[in-house]
Amino acid sequence: MTGERDRWAELTGGQAGEEYARRFARLAASGHDVHGEAHFCATLLPEPAARVLDAGCGTGRIAIRLAELGHSCTGVDIDASMLAVARREAPEQEWLLGDLTRLDTLGLEPGFDLTIAAGNVIPLLAPGTEATVVRQLAAVLRPGGLLVTGMGLDAAHLPLPEPTVTLTEFDQWCAEAGLTLRQRYSTWSGEPYEEGCGYAVSVHSRSTT
Repeated sequence: MTGERDRWAELTGGQAGEEYARRFARLAASGHDVHGEAHFCATLLPEPAARVLDAGCGTGRIAIRLAELGHSCTGVDIDASMLAVARREAPEQEWLLGDLTRLDTLGLEPGFDLTIAAGNVIPLLAPGTEATVVRQLAAVLRPGGLLVTGMGLDAAHLPLPEPTVTLTEFDQWCAEAGLTLRQRYSTWSGEPYEEGCGYAVSVHSRSTT
């Protein structure tokens, strides 16, 4: 998330890491597939050992799974409680405490093949910072690299009483950052997106010129 008082911090107070991890552990134990985002991204990566940035990585669930699939993954989050879980679960991976509005100050080498912002990262940013974050995420991609996002578009798909971002706004921010919409789905399993869906998984690509 961001270093300003973002919506995630307002909701959790920055202390949600352990409970968040327990929640997904319970889901996994009950037979739910908790790796849908990672497997979705893996289908977009043409070869193993791709470079992936998990922006707003939380407890590292996605980045850890992608690393298990052979990719080189870096996770960034502003919530230290979430990163503490990620570092415990995968101490060999790179986990950075940082503000997505200032991603360029973290010393990341550009040229990532894919950046993912799942888990409602965009809707939970501090109000007014969304376009800046999209520009930062686009800037670290290689030409032709992909930005993959998942976000709720109504209260039923958000931990908030009302939506904070529309797809029209989001696509405009992406266009301003040099990104083009390639695909859009309603789920991480690839169900088609239709107007009015409450959730959107979007794949944007950075210009090759």
